Amino acid sequence: MNQPRRILILTADVGFGHRTAAEAIAAAARESFGDRCLVEVVNPLDDDRTPAFLHDQQSDYDKLVRQMPDVYKLRYQFSDAAVPTAILDSAFTVMLYRVVFDIIKRVQPNVALTTYPFFMAPLSACFALQKTCIPLLTVVTDLTHVHQVWFHDGADLCLVPSQETYDQALDYGLDPERVRVCGIPVHPGFSRQDREPAEIRSELDWDVNMTTVLVVGSKRVKNLMSVLNVLNHSGLPLQMVLVAGGDEEWHKPTHIYNFIDRMPVFMRAADLIVCKAGGLIVTEALASGLPLLIVDVTPGQEQGNAAYVVDHGAGDLAETPLKALEVLFHWMDNDRRVLLECARVSCSLGRPRAAYTVADLAWQVADDDCRHPSSRLLERIPRLQALLRAFDIPINEEN
Repeated sequence: MNQPRRILILTADVGFGHRTAAEAIAAAARESFGDRCLVEVVNPLDDDRTPAFLHDQQSDYDKLVRQMPDVYKLRYQFSDAAVPTAILDSAFTVMLYRVVFDIIKRVQPNVALTTYPFFMAPLSACFALQKTCIPLLTVVTDLTHVHQVWFHDGADLCLVPSQETYDQALDYGLDPERVRVCGIPVHPGFSRQDREPAEIRSELDWDVNMTTVLVVGSKRVKNLMSVLNVLNHSGLPLQMVLVAGGDEEWHKPTHIYNFIDRMPVFMRAADLIVCKAGGLIVTEALASGLPLLIVDVTPGQEQGNAAYVVDHGAGDLAETPLKALEVLFHWMDNDRRVLLECARVSCSLGRPRAAYTVADLAWQVADDDCRHPSSRLLERIPRLQALLRAFDIPINEEN
């Protein structure tokens, strides 16, 4: 009997998108291949040997982007250049080589994927220095205008979410044969929603006929509470579903949820969504065919997400409560003509089966027989050896 293929997915808990994409791929692989595969999702930043500041940045990320957005933007823009990216690659190789080496040794994967770009450098270093080659896939988790660190030439396949990101990958020198447009993986549950919205609303005790606005966020999302207050007093025939919590008084029919694990169902039942421009929530909304009213954009990668939605016509950006009100009145006019067109565009952009696509590609390239490393990896060996020895980092187990 053939041994199950082992799929290793490396991720990080910097925000929600990287982890969610990893878990979505894992769920799709298990569903598609059952006991023919073993899938493990690992976060190297949680290893005790990882420098504390790298581990801590996972919990500090949200605080930084909320409290010091200009600092975050400056750091993002500075690092998105050739020289800083090369420095980051070297730094992550030094800090995580032994951690990643031991993960590879323990799991013995037939294929490795990463949904966090900074793991690419230590992964490719491991393969080069050990002179082995496990197929390596990068899964990009932002829609467009992404950081160039994603486009590491050590990847056998770079799986991108959009044509715009495909073009960007080629601009950075990746071989077109190694770039595939797959979408950002979302939970397989998004691909299984085929019930009518009215049926779901009835089940949830929502008004079946009223235009339903799904609001995802919290008071930490800039402008969200002000926008909700304006919509609450707008006079528009809306019902609002808040996945945010709170105890405010509402004039409109409002359903408030502190936490849900049925986001695919809620999105299927809604007519539009109010949210920030996070890669995860935007991708899930597109996978559900929802028009997006974006009320907050974190400087950096979220600017690309917002631009993708607005430029394609799947939604609008409202930087003030008044703008949000104008957008909603425009969408609701003429029997919701514009709203329905935004929904059509959103549906055309969405890729609810992206996780299955990525899982299928991983399965296809997985090989029980270890291949020889490519010449591009072998060429790096002297430089990598010098780098690690400069910091007294053992390259092999014997060292």
